[in-house]
Amino acid sequence: MKLNFSKMHGLGNDFMVIDGVRQTVALSNEVIGQLGHRQFGIGFDQLLLVEASQTPGIDFRYRIFNCDGSEVEQCGNGSRCFARFVFDQGLTDKNEIAVETAKGVIYPRLESNGLVTVNMGAPRFKPSEIPFEAPNEAIIDPLIVDGQVYDISVVSMGNPHAVQVVDDVDTAPVALHGTLIENHKRFPQKVNAGFMQIVGRSEIRLRVFERAAGETLACGTGACAAVVAGIRRGLLDETVLVHTRGGDLTISWAGNDAPVMMTGPAVTVFEGSIEL
Repeated sequence: MKLNFSKMHGLGNDFMVIDGVRQTVALSNEVIGQLGHRQFGIGFDQLLLVEASQTPGIDFRYRIFNCDGSEVEQCGNGSRCFARFVFDQGLTDKNEIAVETAKGVIYPRLESNGLVTVNMGAPRFKPSEIPFEAPNEAIIDPLIVDGQVYDISVVSMGNPHAVQVVDDVDTAPVALHGTLIENHKRFPQKVNAGFMQIVGRSEIRLRVFERAAGETLACGTGACAAVVAGIRRGLLDETVLVHTRGGDLTISWAGNDAPVMMTGPAVTVFEGSIEL
């Protein structure tokens, strides 16, 4: 099978994007793992599969696979690349599209300055919706990690996040604690671990250790979750500039059931084809 693809990134969070509308795509977990290998394959943090939606009023279906072949519910940086891809590939002529994901519909919009804004939907906090083992919903939950108790804020942005505030993201034990939090027994489907440094009420620095991917240069849903957590804790204002190691995102949330809005870049690196 010959497979056409685009290599893209959002702030260094990189993707192999495949058009499943105009070509037949059938990939096993093993093949995805081979494609994701950075020495023997294409190399990526996630593989994004564009499919036609069967739901009236929805433009596309969006599927996301980690480089180990596991499928995940949502990816913020990927959603911006998704929007840029379908527009640049001529799959749509709309500047704003409705995209079906495993955890609901998102609405990416191409801005006139080349950035992409995505309506990521409202955050969720109920433990059963994360999922997270806790007796009730709380803004801050204690979590025992490596023999110490850490205050985390648990948020779902279509995928689960555990956000903690740190003094300095440069010295935070992201690799060690990231994997311990990811696999913590209180998260039955694992979790993305966010480490947030408060710079000011409208500015943070962020590192995220992602499920099945490790630390990435940027995580869009992680940025959304961190800002939501900071606002709920009373530490941040409604609009926040998020500095990741790959670049900057702007995140806005008006609170309660309002959607989280994410704005940032989406870049095509190259296009290619591969024989499978």
